[in-house]
Amino acid sequence: MKKADLTNRDLSWLSFNHRVLQEAQDERVPLYERIKFLAIYSSNLDEFFRVRVASLRSFKDLRKKDRRKLDLEVRPKKELKQIRSIVHEQQEAFGKIFRGQILPELAAQGIHLVRDTDFTEEQQAFARRFFFEKIYPHTYAIFLEPDDEAPFLQNRDLYFVIELEGTEQLALVDIPSENLPRFVALPSGGQGQYITFLDDILRCNLEELVDQPFLGAYAIKLSRDAELYIDDEYSGDLLDKLRKSLEKRNVGSPTRFLYDSDMPADLLKRLRNLLGLSKDDLIPGARYHNFNDFFTFPDPTGNPALHDPPMQPLPHPELEGQEQLLPFLARKDAMLHFPYQKYDYVPKLIAEAAADPRVASIKITLYRVASRSAIVESLLKARENGKQVTAFIEAKARFDEQSNIYWGEQLDKAGADVFYSYPGIKVHTKLLLIQREEENGLRNYAFLGTGNFNEKTARLYGDHALLTGDARLADEVARIFMLLEKKVLIPRCENMFVSPFTTRERFAGLIEREMGHARNGREAYMILKMNSLEDPAMIEKLYGASKAGVKIQLIIRGICCLVPGVEGLSENIEAVSILDRFLEHARVYIFGNGGREVMYTASADWMTRNLDHRVEAVMPILDVSVYRELRHIIALQLRDNTKARRIDAEQTNAYKEEGEQPVRAQLEIYRFLKEKAG
Repeated sequence: MKKADLTNRDLSWLSFNHRVLQEAQDERVPLYERIKFLAIYSSNLDEFFRVRVASLRSFKDLRKKDRRKLDLEVRPKKELKQIRSIVHEQQEAFGKIFRGQILPELAAQGIHLVRDTDFTEEQQAFARRFFFEKIYPHTYAIFLEPDDEAPFLQNRDLYFVIELEGTEQLALVDIPSENLPRFVALPSGGQGQYITFLDDILRCNLEELVDQPFLGAYAIKLSRDAELYIDDEYSGDLLDKLRKSLEKRNVGSPTRFLYDSDMPADLLKRLRNLLGLSKDDLIPGARYHNFNDFFTFPDPTGNPALHDPPMQPLPHPELEGQEQLLPFLARKDAMLHFPYQKYDYVPKLIAEAAADPRVASIKITLYRVASRSAIVESLLKARENGKQVTAFIEAKARFDEQSNIYWGEQLDKAGADVFYSYPGIKVHTKLLLIQREEENGLRNYAFLGTGNFNEKTARLYGDHALLTGDARLADEVARIFMLLEKKVLIPRCENMFVSPFTTRERFAGLIEREMGHARNGREAYMILKMNSLEDPAMIEKLYGASKAGVKIQLIIRGICCLVPGVEGLSENIEAVSILDRFLEHARVYIFGNGGREVMYTASADWMTRNLDHRVEAVMPILDVSVYRELRHIIALQLRDNTKARRIDAEQTNAYKEEGEQPVRAQLEIYRFLKEKAG
């Protein structure tokens, strides 16, 4: 397979973020939801620079012979240049959406986002009082002489750099958005609703801090390298080489310096020298930064038409009303579909196990734990009741370390057996095991999910969770926990695939089986839904299947390095990405198998890290009613012609507009499950 047969991973990710921007531009989306998508775009981009761009810049520190030795074709300078070009184009579009669509539509609703230069006398007086009462205690000016050492700029904090009049001094002022709301309501005099940035209230009072006239004040923001996460992106000899290059640098080196594009060129040059920045660090921006703060943009009207209509989580048609869940699961499986259905059953199941005198132990993997977690509270209750509780906590879950470690400490204090990350490997699988003494001995019950044990994200992320007492699955979950507890080296599983041991091999075998069916004239197809498709070997397998005549439909939310629809390579592969009000997070893998279709769900994408460097679990769907339900949901997603975009070689993100009737999968799934709930 040639390099040209793959889309660059980082460029594909930027294409995904462009789809987020499309939602902000789509006039069919309610106004405040479009504002939210601008915030998501901004937050995504900031993480991209902190992790992926930081990693690329680490490659620049590797000697060319080291890159050749590691068989790397990465050309970091060229790729960074491409990234800068694409990001610049997207940010231009971002500004046009914000200024040309969002602000006028807010004004049409009587909501005005105003600058300090547009304050009325009443608003100026309010801003002065607000400054002295709220802002002044949290900020001060740092004065810098030309030869002074640079101050340390905190990651993602906002600052004003101020060019003082009649002196070569500069002043630096922190915009205290960590301590105060980013948006402040202004007095309106009964004429609509007026809101301003915290920045502008500070801006019109800067002379109180610098105590002298100034020529201009310009917003800046520095994003720093999230070096902690480099082992999430790379492994082996490459990881060791990159770490050694990182050791030579200061902690959290700059990856992006955002500055107001109105800043004079000589001032920018002076800041670049002062802060030790390269030209690759410099990203021109607008007057305001940190648009992720628009998650909290206030709606003073309370107009429901400006937001998505509510979709209250539905009851599960069989679990709702059950006094106890374990006896039900002893008879049959149940699958929960989040966020369409209630998450309450999960903490209820753990609370039930905690109170059940026959339950001997509860074991769980925790990857991203909510700051307020009913799940962990139920585990703590189980310890109070004398149950054995085992929790495997992934301390390296990106940007969630603090919450995970806090809950790990609470469980440890309560006497639970708490295990943390393995060196060099993440535990990404989402498993719960309940072991109960019954008439025929110890019986296992399991929860196998595609998403985290997190009540908050369960209202936002599209995921599936299988609850089962089927020994074919639950007993294998028990073996996976033996692996995590270091009681076995490799878990023996016939039905489930477990990374890093068997997942790659078993998926490859399923693809080869489809190729065999195609060659022998039998029905052969695959429907593969995942967050990211990146692993070159798996992509090569899919190309081979396409050439053999296997029909392949991909539903990929984010990164897709496979290039669909190329004659002689992938003409039997089509790929779409669905982006809507809920984040598509589930992984579902369907294989036609000559008319005897099989289906799997998983926590694992087809990325090298998921297949080879994480503990993951892939489970077959064995219960017939659960199978039919999930299969119908996937069929609805394949029919989506409203929020589905085609993935192609040109990264155009064209909407898939087919069929006479519009189909919006997320709404149709909700209707389907609502009908089942009665």
